[in-house]
Amino acid sequence: MKGELYLTRHRTPDGVRWAVNGRWLPRHVNLSLILQLPAERLPVVLEALAEEEEAQGELLAPVDPTQEVWAAGVTYLRSRAAREAESVAADVYQRVYEAARPELFLKAVGWRVVGPDQAIRVRRDSAWNVPEPEVTLVINRDLEIVGYTLGNDVSSRSIEGENPLYLPQAKIYRGACALGPGILFTTLDVLRELEVGLTVRRDGKVIFEETCSTAQMKRSFEELVHYLGRELDFPEGVLLMTGTGIVPPDDFSLQPGDVVTISADGLALENRVGL
Repeated sequence: MKGELYLTRHRTPDGVRWAVNGRWLPRHVNLSLILQLPAERLPVVLEALAEEEEAQGELLAPVDPTQEVWAAGVTYLRSRAAREAESVAADVYQRVYEAARPELFLKAVGWRVVGPDQAIRVRRDSAWNVPEPEVTLVINRDLEIVGYTLGNDVSSRSIEGENPLYLPQAKIYRGACALGPGILFTTLDVLRELEVGLTVRRDGKVIFEETCSTAQMKRSFEELVHYLGRELDFPEGVLLMTGTGIVPPDDFSLQPGDVVTISADGLALENRVGL
């Protein structure tokens, strides 16, 4: 992270504020405004806007309430294999993995996203629920990738496995999307070789731990963004979760009280599973 810009969103007694590298940005500046700038201008503008006062206050999800969070599926071989194993229509996921067009879906709008140390949830009508650690791209209005944050695409494998058409119910519900802790502005070269880690603790003990690398992705980040922007525009920018290469075993399911930690490049997003 050394030498890179790091953007965070905070709760304060006077309302929500954004900060860069630990210093407040002016009150009117938010991510929606920042992502209207060309990528090449972002570092200069943010450094010029940063105030002297140090930022304080609870970290919130690094997304504005009206912004969209999209997600991509079956971008890693491991994810394809897991989807095939759970599904009554396994060939669907094989075809998506091999197809030119990626799987893309709307995961959440900003006001539904939970941040660091806030509660994620599992569906009460699902018996098989998993965390999905994902590098989440931060994309400006011109569809330029300017950085990333960490994301947890919490999912119901039992509902999705029952029928692929149930994907929205398996993926989109209260507490199913977490982002944070902040946004790291970095280069595509760094993003292409990120090591992503997932740790799940229950009653203080590690019950699952694994890592993967974005170098294992079948699809490039540029390809995913290209398809996302084919017939959509995002005047205030957009965030894109890029799929997971970590899938817990079939006998694993999240339970209330579990603590899920996702990490990469010095960043860590931690959330407890709530009721």
